[in-house]
Amino acid sequence: MTQRYPDHIWHNGQVKPWAEATVHVMAHGLHYGSSVFEGIRSYPTPNGQAIFRLTDHLKRLFASARIYEMAMPYDLATLAQGCRDVITANGLERAYLRPIAYRGLGGFGLSAETPTDVAIAAWHMGPYLGPDVLEAGIDACVSSWQRFAPNTIPAGAKAGGNYLSGQLVAREARRLGFGEGIALASTGLLSEGAGENLFLVIDGALHTTPVSAALLNGITRNSIITLAKANGIEVVERDLPREYLYLCDELFMCGTAAEITPIRSVDGRQVGEGKPGPLTRRIQDLFFGLFEGRTPDRHGWLELL
Repeated sequence: MTQRYPDHIWHNGQVKPWAEATVHVMAHGLHYGSSVFEGIRSYPTPNGQAIFRLTDHLKRLFASARIYEMAMPYDLATLAQGCRDVITANGLERAYLRPIAYRGLGGFGLSAETPTDVAIAAWHMGPYLGPDVLEAGIDACVSSWQRFAPNTIPAGAKAGGNYLSGQLVAREARRLGFGEGIALASTGLLSEGAGENLFLVIDGALHTTPVSAALLNGITRNSIITLAKANGIEVVERDLPREYLYLCDELFMCGTAAEITPIRSVDGRQVGEGKPGPLTRRIQDLFFGLFEGRTPDRHGWLELL
């Protein structure tokens, strides 16, 4: 099946035809993984199309670039407008946005000085892990691949090179017939999914692994914690051993792409009743209620197009 690409993309300051946004084969980012990026979604709402936590995502993009000493040639306001422009140019009613900044063509060494190029793509994307997963859930496995150890690669940066780890985790899971993989940290304790954060439901409380567990501090993760606390749901951030995946009452993954995806089994062992549980459904209702008008947007997360 031929991939249908969008018609337009924002590249280095202007919206242009998709095919014209090219990268040289000797670009630094291609050879060394020196890129930082974001995944952002927009949703139709009763007040019009809104980009979810656009400013927070772009702030994290700039933070990731700062970690890698990558000079950003555009300010946040310019990139925010670029996100809006590329949605409009492609006529999208809802969108997945991918802003990316990368070291372009320059010197050839690891520490070479290169220009920073920036692009923003937008396309329609349904549920990341499959068309029915938000309702039915997925079967997951613990990967044989662990996350990187502390002080090796900064897990707090959303950098392209970090996702080599996620590729190994995800591809192993698919090869074994699972919907997604779960990675352990170098400590042997739980980290996160291939590209998603984890929440376990234990005795009516949400438990999630801390940012020290080699994971990205997800914006969807933060949104869930904020919504849960505001609605009287206890949230506990703590180290979690692998076996808690088999003992918890409910389990779900979250992320911009994955949204809130229930997990019904891990390593062939049923989680809870083997279907999305009541607290998972409650969190889904609170989250998607933001876009449908049921959950008040008390934090200004919905940034209208």
